[in-house]
Amino acid sequence: MLTAGFALLLSLAGGAAMAPSAGAADLASGATAASLAPGFQLPFPCGQSWTGNSSASSAHQSWEIDFNRGGSADADLGDTVVAAAAGTVAISAHQGSTNGFGNLVKIDHGGGWSTYYAHLNSRSVSAGAQVSQGQPIGTVGKTSKPGNNISAHLHYEVRLGSSYPSNIQKAVFNGSTFGYSVQTVTSNNCGGGGNPHTAESVCGSGYGVVDSAALGTAGTVYLLYNNSNGYNCVATIKRSSVGTATATTAYLEVQGSSRVTDSGNFEYYAGPVRASAPGKCVKWGGKAGSSSYDSPFEHCGS
Repeated sequence: MLTAGFALLLSLAGGAAMAPSAGAADLASGATAASLAPGFQLPFPCGQSWTGNSSASSAHQSWEIDFNRGGSADADLGDTVVAAAAGTVAISAHQGSTNGFGNLVKIDHGGGWSTYYAHLNSRSVSAGAQVSQGQPIGTVGKTSKPGNNISAHLHYEVRLGSSYPSNIQKAVFNGSTFGYSVQTVTSNNCGGGGNPHTAESVCGSGYGVVDSAALGTAGTVYLLYNNSNGYNCVATIKRSSVGTATATTAYLEVQGSSRVTDSGNFEYYAGPVRASAPGKCVKWGGKAGSSSYDSPFEHCGS
């Protein structure tokens, strides 16, 4: 949640403001437009709870939302951001001095609908890519234009048509309109597969996501770290064939030590695979369906 101090930083820095983007003509408002809306979910992994605030930034034009979790500045820096609905990546770029969005991903969902994910620390999709609901697209950050000193948060928008800012729509998650101006929401964005497990719940208390990699539409492999005991953890969370035992793998290798792997036919996830790695580099990865990911040695000490 944004504290008063964080809200002031956002207000002074400008959460985000963007000129109109080219797109489909505005659609009629009301029941017709609502009936065409995608089934949006919270832009965070299944089971996570985030607090949204639409009034903490003076830069907001309408129904934009700034999302945070954790009680301190940058507590959620680097946390995974996922697609609120399936679509095509229209923008994946750092906006530079153009506006306050910093690293921005925009996804077009058809029918004039689009979603914006701003201030990202990193982007994991490219313009033109097809993404599925729940697919990781980047991580929470605090990038903006030069001179904007903001705390980490996700700036999220839903737009319909091209007449900015009147095209900004109220956000709907899992069929319920966001409770403006502040509400804590738990994600049902389970990649369409209904997986009730998250990497955090699999690895256990004290572990936070450090990195993630999409395994096509079949799943996502996550690297986590526990600051209190110096352990890393890897878990592969399935996004398709959830509840059916299929080949799934998660592995973790601390530099200088043997690789630890959990591999088999699992219904929901592979892992957790844990290893002590304070101050050491790790190699991690996993497999689900026909997709796999293998990292280099990285994240040395975290």
